Amino acid sequence: MAEHTTSQTSDLTGSGLATDGAGRRAHRFSAWTVSTFLIALLVALPVLVILAHVFFPSGEVWDHLVSTVLGRYLSNTVVLSLSVAIGTTLIGTACAWLVVMCRFPGRRLFEWALLLPLAVPTYVIAYAYTDFLQFAGPLQSALRDWFGWQYGDYYFPDIRSLGGASLLITMVLYPYVYLLARASFMEQSVSALDVGRTLGLGPWRMFKRIALPLSRPAIIGGVSLVLMETLNEFGAVQFFGVDTFTTGIYRTWFGLGEPVAAAQLAACLLVFVVLVVVLERVSRGGRQYHTSARYQVLPEYALTSGQAALAFLVCFLPILIGFIVPALILLEMAITTGDALFGTRFLEFAFNSFILASSAALVAVGLAVMLSYGARLNPSAWVRGANRVAAMGYAIPGSVVAVGIMIPLAWADQQLNLFLRDSFGFMVGLVLSGSAFVLIYAYTVRFLAVSFNTVEASLGKVTPSMDAAARTLGQTAGGTLRKVHTPIMRSSLLAAGILVFVDVMKELPATIILRPFNFDTLAVRAYSLASDERLAESAMSSLAIVAVGIIPVVILSLAMRRSRPGSDRG
Repeated sequence: MAEHTTSQTSDLTGSGLATDGAGRRAHRFSAWTVSTFLIALLVALPVLVILAHVFFPSGEVWDHLVSTVLGRYLSNTVVLSLSVAIGTTLIGTACAWLVVMCRFPGRRLFEWALLLPLAVPTYVIAYAYTDFLQFAGPLQSALRDWFGWQYGDYYFPDIRSLGGASLLITMVLYPYVYLLARASFMEQSVSALDVGRTLGLGPWRMFKRIALPLSRPAIIGGVSLVLMETLNEFGAVQFFGVDTFTTGIYRTWFGLGEPVAAAQLAACLLVFVVLVVVLERVSRGGRQYHTSARYQVLPEYALTSGQAALAFLVCFLPILIGFIVPALILLEMAITTGDALFGTRFLEFAFNSFILASSAALVAVGLAVMLSYGARLNPSAWVRGANRVAAMGYAIPGSVVAVGIMIPLAWADQQLNLFLRDSFGFMVGLVLSGSAFVLIYAYTVRFLAVSFNTVEASLGKVTPSMDAAARTLGQTAGGTLRKVHTPIMRSSLLAAGILVFVDVMKELPATIILRPFNFDTLAVRAYSLASDERLAESAMSSLAIVAVGIIPVVILSLAMRRSRPGSDRG
């Protein structure tokens, strides 16, 4: 018996685990555990830098910001966030209920088409609608031709406003709520719905009193993602002239040349993010919702012709506004005008975007595997806490990440050059803060959570018996990961990489702040041209970003088709 216990202990120790004499699992530090803590520290560094600068003196710049623009930053950020949260909640929840529970023409198409606006970055939809709705645009020009109007004869709402920004951002971000609400509705217990029917509840009361309370955590989770993306928004609000904390950080850093004040603004924005996370946790209130584990085909409500037409309209309008119209506008502009640099520097911009996105995807997926496997080998509270810290980057706006990274790396470059100059008589320039390395670091911090969640879920489905079998065959922890887990997780790793790739292609705030001199991407090219009011020329870059963004939509659609076990519904 003693020999058996010793053998078991030796086998488990090779994988980073150990057991005591009673068979209980005893955790010890291994290379995997140390790697987990180092990754968490690197991800947390930008936040720690931002928080540290709260206590730095900023001179008269902060007083100037407080007395002039800080109130506007605060009010615009709050109004924008609340407007988008309300709009996305209504649209996402209503569309999710309709496609899951109601029978009407086009429902199967809407199931996946309602995700298409996710492919359109917010700044791209802002450029498209500005060209379409401005005074010299095709819509107002057509109206003046039809009715013989002149300037001042009619009122037309200004899309470049806080209200316009709220509307367009809502049309791009509602799929976050739709995605989670639809998944929750599909997981409903048929038994609970049957009980509601026996009590005489109709479709509306069934939705209000049963389905909505059960799906509340999922809906709140989707709204939290929407709020985080709204707080991260830069391109659309900057283009529309709406002052928020994100635009304020950019102006303070580059316009005023005050990194300390910019870091303090970033700290204010970080407070908003923390509030969103805390409110999401508090809103749950410790309540738990359970459904039956027995899956059946969900009942469907057959709508009347009038109700079916209304349901079709409710589902079609978000797709029309959020994807079809901007895609057609961009396509028309790309064909008629296009980018003057297409075929020369345009390919360079595309190549830069591809290299950055590919590199960030590889790094993020690799680190996600290390984090997930480290927690599998040593599932202690410390390791789980480190993983949560490492996955918090998605909740941090890109502008905050950029400022938190630039300050320490710029200081490190300065110290390195001073040392080389004093010791060897030469300097190497901005090795860290002036290279593409800083961008890949920022993207990894920002989107590590995207790959981590996917990899962790996939690794959790691998039975522990496979680890034990690999250990009995003499495999180390690394060998087990390489030869056993990686082949099983291949599709999930690919999906995680694609999601990070597309997110990096669309990322604008961090790219604008951190990109090296004379180094542009498709996102920066589109932003630069639009900022110069050359909207038609920005269409080519914008359209390329949208085309790449469709990839994760297809992946999500395929995954959701198989999301309800035991159901043959597509």
